[in-house]
Amino acid sequence: MGFRKKNKSPPVLSHEFVIQNHADMVSCLAMIILLGLMFEVTAKFAIMFITVQYNVTQVLDEKSEPINLYQYGPKDVATVFFYLLIAVILHALIQEYILDKINRRLHLSKTKHSKFNESGQLAAFYLFSFIWGCSILTAEEFATNPTFLWEGYPHTNMVKFFYICQIAYWLHALPELYFQKVRKEDIPRQLYYICLYVVHISGAYILNLHRLGLVLLVPHYLVELLFHASRLFYFSDENKQKGFTLWALLFVIARLLTLTLSVLTFGFGLPRTENHGFSLAEGNFNVLTVRMTCLAAICLTQAWMMWKFINFQLKKWREHSQIQASKKKTVSPKSKPHKRESTKGGAANGVVKSEDKMSPRARKAKAS
Repeated sequence: MGFRKKNKSPPVLSHEFVIQNHADMVSCLAMIILLGLMFEVTAKFAIMFITVQYNVTQVLDEKSEPINLYQYGPKDVATVFFYLLIAVILHALIQEYILDKINRRLHLSKTKHSKFNESGQLAAFYLFSFIWGCSILTAEEFATNPTFLWEGYPHTNMVKFFYICQIAYWLHALPELYFQKVRKEDIPRQLYYICLYVVHISGAYILNLHRLGLVLLVPHYLVELLFHASRLFYFSDENKQKGFTLWALLFVIARLLTLTLSVLTFGFGLPRTENHGFSLAEGNFNVLTVRMTCLAAICLTQAWMMWKFINFQLKKWREHSQIQASKKKTVSPKSKPHKRESTKGGAANGVVKSEDKMSPRARKAKAS
């Protein structure tokens, strides 16, 4: 991986060289951007990559402290790019100093090794994002006021850094398919969910639906965290499968919650707000076409996820039934020789008993 030392170095700029040293290259690029802050000529350019742009300060009361919120703009592309580099570096660090060391102890096959790395990386990200998202929702007091999903739309002022990091992480997952040498049969599956994350999170970011996006992401990340944590425990010990049962239950609940909140927001909440119309300058997208498109995209995604979930459960059920059937077939032949031996033994005992009942003259006659 990125920070690993090799005895034989491959040719410079070859595929193997880039894969082994990609984290070092990305670190150098990130350091160049950071060094730009030291010079007055390049500072204005470098700060666009590092800090969040389009700051808006709000003062609620005279006694309360001002709150720093942000809007979005074209400069966010540079910020996303910089934190994409940071995500690549952190990915290599987790892989090198945590996952690779565990893999050496477990001695997994190539297939399990790839899935273990995927689950390890995603579990760390889901855990961090879930805790971060819960802290934001606690400050917003969503549990006591669910109408904040649509009240005051368009929500042009947002807690922006969370969305910047989310978009940067899922975009960094695309080059990681090459850096991590993901198997060809696993690439389509990973491309599907990476593109779905990028489209949905970017859509909530651009359409000023970041409140709804945050509320939907937190329970979804909790369910995905449970799945990948259960898979990590399963790879360490195949008898540890109880986590998958809890995941299956929470997965269905999360899908129902997502559909309920989406229909409530797009079908009932946003149509009743005062701000209707389409305006790029104001960031207002509260028109029927946009609402129905967003609702259809969410519903289709949830239906696709449920379809994959049902197929996955049916596949596991068939494998389990086949294993049980094979066990019965292997047990039944062993019992038949045992019965034959018992019948042979019974016949021999009968012969011995009949010989014991014979008279001495009969025994002599038989012997002669």
